[in-house]
Amino acid sequence: MPILIEHGYDVVCCVRDVTRFSPPESLKPRISVIQVDLLKEDTLNNIPKDIDGAFYLVHSMSSSGDYHKLEEQSANNFKNALSKTDAKHVVYLSGIVNEQELSKHLSSRKNVEELLGESSYHLTTLRAGIIIGSGSASFEIMRDLVEKLPIMITPKWLNTRCQPIGISDVIQMLSKAIFNQKTYDNNYDIGGPDILTYKEMLLELGRTRKLKRYIFTVPVMTPKLSSYWLYFVTSTSYKLAVSLVNSMKIEVVCRESNINDLLDVTPMTYKQALAKAFAKIERNEVVSSWKDAFISSGFQWNISDFIHVPDFGCFKDVRKSKMYDRQETIRRIWAIGGKNGWYYGNWLWKLRGFMDKLAGGVGLRRGRTSDTTLFAGDALDFWRVLFADKEEGRLLLFAEMKLPGEAWLEFKVQNDELVQTATFRPLGISGRLYWYLVYPFHGFIFGGMIRALVK
Repeated sequence: MPILIEHGYDVVCCVRDVTRFSPPESLKPRISVIQVDLLKEDTLNNIPKDIDGAFYLVHSMSSSGDYHKLEEQSANNFKNALSKTDAKHVVYLSGIVNEQELSKHLSSRKNVEELLGESSYHLTTLRAGIIIGSGSASFEIMRDLVEKLPIMITPKWLNTRCQPIGISDVIQMLSKAIFNQKTYDNNYDIGGPDILTYKEMLLELGRTRKLKRYIFTVPVMTPKLSSYWLYFVTSTSYKLAVSLVNSMKIEVVCRESNINDLLDVTPMTYKQALAKAFAKIERNEVVSSWKDAFISSGFQWNISDFIHVPDFGCFKDVRKSKMYDRQETIRRIWAIGGKNGWYYGNWLWKLRGFMDKLAGGVGLRRGRTSDTTLFAGDALDFWRVLFADKEEGRLLLFAEMKLPGEAWLEFKVQNDELVQTATFRPLGISGRLYWYLVYPFHGFIFGGMIRALVK
């Protein structure tokens, strides 16, 4: 979006929940924001008729085993909606599909490309392998593996070759392809200059992070075992792990094409892409992460539906404490979770995260996108940020862990006092039993946390 605006375009941003979208003030005059869900056909009527072109950057891979049906439905709805507009060009970011036998994930990408091509507008498809940079699930999974495991016993698909590309090169190519008539009705594989195995990529990532890593491949690890391995070690969902493992057995190397010359882009090397990605991470300049996205078949709600914490039928743990430094307390609240932890009883938070992971939940492994900023919609360990106003001093979190009910955690600064409220709305008897079982730990965890926040 910022690059398109820099190029002089006015941009219509389609989002599923407007309350989650926090663009910089400087860009707001050049954008309009509309609420669209591609699985709900009537919402596509919100797309203006006078648009000239569109980018299709949508997938449903992490949401369910039937993601190919969801992707087909989304593509059809999008294509039909755009046929009622003035759009003359669509650019679609897909995956490299140059093998005879494709995984379910890559077959679905190819099917979407064919569906999008059945309309009056021109279609350009850019097919990428692994994208290097925050926002890419594959990159963040590789980063998790390298940073957490000094020794890896891995499946043999780590010897599969692929051709990674830096995220800034992908953004350049997307923005230069739109309305470029030479690319109309064509598809192109895009990649950097290096062809590497997944093992080589992991080892190079380790060297970039100054971490010594040892990787041993074994032939006996089945796709199911591999998926469980990725799910427990990294911050991915199990569905996404399964899809990625099935695709990683297939070589994704670019076909020869003139796309770099057509768009005047010289893709950077894998090493350069890693250096750039980690420079942004270390400077807290990451603007998005794949784990911040809601999944279509998961939570079917808008943030605004959950922003008012209920009272009726709920259990509450309310604690208040005098603050000695308002700004420092707010700074600590805004730095909570992720690498910084929860200030008190961190081993209990980790144990709860591990139990959640065993139950098929998200666990603590998502961390947070930025160490210093929070916006509505951000993932924060096993919580989701519903409301974050630093000036007001209010942060509201909603639990995405596996629970027999719904839970909120709220921090609110009032005059010289911090009010910390944990709310639980139980589902049936199991929910009530759960509350009474964990209640003895609340005094320890929540009491220690508020004391650490205000001291």
